[in-house]
Amino acid sequence: MDSYLNAVELAKSQGQITESAAKNIADWLSQPRYSEYRPELLAHIQRADWKKLDDAFWTIIPFGTGGRRGRMYPIGSNAINDRTIGESAQGLADYILRQTNSGNLSCAIAYDTRHRSRHFAELCASIMVANGFQVIFLDGYRATPQLSYAVRLFGCSCGIMVTASHNPPSDNAVKVYWSTGGQVLPPHDEEIIEGVMHCEQIRRVDFQQAVAQGNVKFVTQEVDEKFQQAALKFAWNGSRDAKIVYSPLHGVGGFVVPSLLRAAGFANVLEYGPHSTPDGDFPNVPGHVSNPENPAVFDAIVEYAKSIGADIALATDPDCDRMGCSCPLTLDPDSSWATINGNQLGVLLTDYVISKRKAMGDLPKDAYVIKTLVTTEMTRRVAESYGVRCEGNIHVGFKWIAGLIDTCGPNGFVFGTEESHGYLIGTYARDKDGAVACLLMAQLAADLKAAGKTLHQRLDELMIQHGVYIEDLINVQMEGSQGMADMKNLMAKLRSSPPESIAGLKVLAVRDYASLVRKTSQGVSEAMQAPKSNMLILELGDSEGSPSGNAIALRPSGTEPKIKFYLFGHELLKTASTEALAQAKKKVTERLHAIKKELASVAVRG
Repeated sequence: MDSYLNAVELAKSQGQITESAAKNIADWLSQPRYSEYRPELLAHIQRADWKKLDDAFWTIIPFGTGGRRGRMYPIGSNAINDRTIGESAQGLADYILRQTNSGNLSCAIAYDTRHRSRHFAELCASIMVANGFQVIFLDGYRATPQLSYAVRLFGCSCGIMVTASHNPPSDNAVKVYWSTGGQVLPPHDEEIIEGVMHCEQIRRVDFQQAVAQGNVKFVTQEVDEKFQQAALKFAWNGSRDAKIVYSPLHGVGGFVVPSLLRAAGFANVLEYGPHSTPDGDFPNVPGHVSNPENPAVFDAIVEYAKSIGADIALATDPDCDRMGCSCPLTLDPDSSWATINGNQLGVLLTDYVISKRKAMGDLPKDAYVIKTLVTTEMTRRVAESYGVRCEGNIHVGFKWIAGLIDTCGPNGFVFGTEESHGYLIGTYARDKDGAVACLLMAQLAADLKAAGKTLHQRLDELMIQHGVYIEDLINVQMEGSQGMADMKNLMAKLRSSPPESIAGLKVLAVRDYASLVRKTSQGVSEAMQAPKSNMLILELGDSEGSPSGNAIALRPSGTEPKIKFYLFGHELLKTASTEALAQAKKKVTERLHAIKKELASVAVRG
């Protein structure tokens, strides 16, 4: 063992691995809790696989906005494997056991179509049973919102969803849920993380034995039926004359969405064949990344949709909690098609849900919608035009929307939306739901078709009413230990020395959500009331330096090795006309292009 430890030290001294990786490797070599992984680790050292070892050990994989997520690798503190998944489940169990004297504990578990998802789900179940929990198990590929629903349906103490959402095929993850059906929030998340980081022993039983003894209960059919019943409450009266093409992008949505749409009265639903097979490699998707946020995902789907005269194309990500959409620009049979981004979908659905409930006399007096800080402010404008308040001072991640539902009161909740294609209506779940979002989009498209319009034309109408809001996003990949250092340096530099202007627009103020201080360009500081987060928002003026509604938000991703720049462009129309709309769109688009060009060089320079 000394020779292996010496080899690790030598690799560190020669710069082949980082100091943190060397420490974590030494822990895995010497501590008894990692003994079952030692042969694989020794083999890596013998082969001098230092690059792989550094990637796998340079840090301890964290809990981000969506749980613990990363690349799968058989060993490593910075990888998804039996040890890191096992620590997550054991840490969750330990925390709940410390919080309650009740012996009636239960945990709902579900999994998606990714590689090893079933294995990790069984592993988590075996750990939870060993710790005294009854496991409610969705035995088959099922959607994340169904897991959230199951937690609430069965009154579970917690839940675990095995999925890496829209990440590449190399990745997997666990999302951890509280008894509310929402992902864990402070202070629970911090306490669970503390337990995970100090997990010594992972208690386990045999999964099949746990099933035989009745400690694992299969509930798939019951959840399918009751989840659909809950979703169908939002199948409102209206047109059903829409031909719909749907793609699950090789994920779980095929088990939920088509049957829901048909049960709601949509007889003409066609699943896109090349994406219909559950497959963790996502073979027929551009770049093998099944993310409905990416317009290229729709290229082949739209060609098929055009060929059969479809009215709308819908897609969900691998765990069916995000929804994307493409449709014709006009009702002309030869019309071009275009995707609708997450902000625009949220605006359309916010308007549709509020208007529909208002028309039915079903809008609560204390009605409110929720959006995140990086979601378009047009959502607020639309909501307030109906007299509905918008709660928008929350950070990235749908868990914050879910938590606010219970804080503000479920009875007044109307709709929740985030820019990354996450949407929720109703209180049956506490996480975004791609299936019900598909139902809402299908109804909206059919109603608009009956009125002689498309989704794109309705969006233009809303912009004429409320002004042009256009958003964009820059993702800067920063892989590995060096990437993390680069992200930290960039954030520190922008905090200490923000630019005076960007693309000719003066930076009027910087909102720092780490210190919760807003500082103006004149040096005036004021405290902010918001949850803490590693995020900055730069408020931009117009060409004359006056407040304009233009802004840039930047934050390191909580689930992926990258930093995100969110761009917000805004322009009021001088007249309510299609000509003024076109001019304003052009002006904002050019402005955002200039900002993107300048920010790209900022990110490269660090």
